[in-house]
Amino acid sequence: MTTDTGLILEITLCDSVKASCYLLSPGIVDHHGTELRPGHSWGIRQSCCKKTRSYCVRHRRGLLSDKLKIIGFDPTHMSHDDFIKHIRSCVDPSSPELEDHFTAFCERCSYITINQDAGDDSFVELRKRMEGFKEGDEAQNRHFYMALPPNAYVAVSEQLRRNCYAEKGDSQVIIEKPFGHDFESSVDLDKKLSAHWKESETFRIDHYLGKEMVKNIMTLRFGNPIFGALWDCNHIDNVQISMTENIGTEGRGGYFDDVGIIRDVMQNHLMQLLALTAMERPGSFSEEDLRHEKARVLRLVPPLETKHTLVGQFVKTADGKHPGYKDDDDVPEDSRCATFCASVAYVRNARWEGIPFILKSGKALSESKTEIRIQLKDTTDAMLKDTSHNQLIIRIQPNEAVRLKMNAKMPGLELRTVETELDLTYKHTVENPDIPEAYEALLLDAFNGDYSESVSEQELLASWKIFTPLLHELERNKDIKPAPYAYGSEGPDGLANFVASYQYQQ
Repeated sequence: MTTDTGLILEITLCDSVKASCYLLSPGIVDHHGTELRPGHSWGIRQSCCKKTRSYCVRHRRGLLSDKLKIIGFDPTHMSHDDFIKHIRSCVDPSSPELEDHFTAFCERCSYITINQDAGDDSFVELRKRMEGFKEGDEAQNRHFYMALPPNAYVAVSEQLRRNCYAEKGDSQVIIEKPFGHDFESSVDLDKKLSAHWKESETFRIDHYLGKEMVKNIMTLRFGNPIFGALWDCNHIDNVQISMTENIGTEGRGGYFDDVGIIRDVMQNHLMQLLALTAMERPGSFSEEDLRHEKARVLRLVPPLETKHTLVGQFVKTADGKHPGYKDDDDVPEDSRCATFCASVAYVRNARWEGIPFILKSGKALSESKTEIRIQLKDTTDAMLKDTSHNQLIIRIQPNEAVRLKMNAKMPGLELRTVETELDLTYKHTVENPDIPEAYEALLLDAFNGDYSESVSEQELLASWKIFTPLLHELERNKDIKPAPYAYGSEGPDGLANFVASYQYQQ
């Protein structure tokens, strides 16, 4: 028999024969050290809630074994009842049916307060708690989710390896971006983690890989010959991959100023979308083949350059209703941190030779959306006038959809064209679509030992090689200042011309 146990420093989970221990800690770690501190940062708390909610949903779906247990682990002093209240605030059961499931789900949960002045004592207590869920000499799989800043990973992972590693059963650490600050720090982090945990025991989460439409990219590409035949530089003019938000930093300016939009979004989420869009067909959808092809195509992308990059920083609106980035008390007045970036990447192979991949991300823009927009080359038939580019649009969020813009004849006696659209919007075409949350899908993979959607070491390092020179140049060259743009606008004034210069047509 096998028991699964997991630690999140957010959540720990224990399971036997599919029994698990999963540890939840809503605490945070100081970004300038490795001391665990009680309390809630906005980002950590939201992340914690998403994962807790995903486990409650999985419980309702019947995807969790009867023996799976969840253990809270945090410096915040909290009674069991307080812990259940915290879980309730994350899950928010709103019907009698969900309430019944929630009550049963909470029976899996318990809590441990970390004593930071007692060395390994709290980790020993955690081990004893997990061992207490075992029956006799059965094996126990232990999964440790560390929702912590990267500079805390090493110290915590070492304590977990020393005190909580399963003697009989599998152990796994689950970590989430950012994986370092640049290429050099990522290499250093990976080297230190690998001293305690093998690559096969390390699951790196990029939650975008768990989103339904991201998982659908490969089916669209490789399950439909109509797209496969057009997927190259002979037919495609440009690719635009964008992730925008209509909110600012919302009190997180102090944290964001150390990170910026490039590290926060582009180096991870957008690179994974580029890899799935540009990679060659893998030999199979196994973790080895899929991750190999993603890493291979990322290694073909040269480092980004400032001459192909536009950065911006949002300012307050004219009416003063929405503050600017520097209005945050924690942001320095002379901050050059980019809250918006558009940059162009190229893939140096025969399939994509000369095709610009326009990467765009920003905060405090007009709308929140993530999409991949593939624009095909214009028609060369002289007898057709005023035709539009064909476009394949993969809307990842919100309102998951696949749309194909194409030309058709305008009804009537004249030969006139009109742009039409084939629309596969999930909520319109699929009855009651059951779309799981990204964390629900990824954590299920992690506990099942499926690493196909875990970011591999090779993908991670290839991605950092693409962005590190650009990041260092932006930080070094004080003459490069982010262009201002109003909160709620489309972005910096020069954005439309910048994008158009790389062949994209509105």
